Amino acid sequence: MGFAAINTANNLIYLIVSALLSFMGLSGFLGRRNIQDLEVILETPEESYDSIPFVSVVRLINKKRFMPSFLIRCNILNYKVFFPFIDNNTSTVAYTEMRFKGRGKHKIDRIYVCSVFPFNFFVRCKSLSQPLEVLIFPAPLVCDSGYFDISEEKQHRGEVNSDKPGFDSDMISIRNYIPGDPFKLINWKATAKTGNLKTKELSSLLYEPVIIDLKDIPFDLEKKLSCAVFMINSLYKQGIPFGLRIDDKLFPPECSQSHKIRLLRELALYGSQNQR
Repeated sequence: MGFAAINTANNLIYLIVSALLSFMGLSGFLGRRNIQDLEVILETPEESYDSIPFVSVVRLINKKRFMPSFLIRCNILNYKVFFPFIDNNTSTVAYTEMRFKGRGKHKIDRIYVCSVFPFNFFVRCKSLSQPLEVLIFPAPLVCDSGYFDISEEKQHRGEVNSDKPGFDSDMISIRNYIPGDPFKLINWKATAKTGNLKTKELSSLLYEPVIIDLKDIPFDLEKKLSCAVFMINSLYKQGIPFGLRIDDKLFPPECSQSHKIRLLRELALYGSQNQR
């Protein structure tokens, strides 16, 4: 009777250990499979400035044909983004606030994908080698030296009317009212004649171009660069053509988003080996 009880206990222990090992094996298989065939894409904004927070998009792609993934945490530098669930053959996005200290290129060599799935026993992680560079512009700094003073009188010196629609000068046409048009631009005479709201379309003004010369800004290097960034952003918002002179390089005045980004890039990389 004693031997039978011992055998029964041994069999019970064997069954428990076997079940536990099977359970752990299943957990390991599901956990490893859960973080396989995943891709992470980090999308940063076109304009990111030194020490100023910005929002980035983290896109998680599940390339598995049949199995979804659960409880995925992406570690990007010191930033963590959580995805509760992503179905197979799909992608999803999350958002995270990021901030980089110092202008220039910042490298992200690896992104880690981690999960506690399926039973919250272990944290399994996988390293994704996805080299990425984030270009950080100098932080805009309000210039208080008197070098940058675009007063109303200076803005209008040499101005001419353009044939592009705007809100500044002479009337170039009368058109149907569009929701959002300023109330002051409604042409009441034409409205009374036609019975429909009519809006005056005015020409915009072309301002005298401004060339920012880095050597003429009376500050140390980093403050010069930040001041130039402030000038570029201000001129762009006002629609004034702007150019930039850096040492022996001259960028002729334009007023476009692509031109602004090009100049900000030059300022961000100034003095580095990566400057182009």
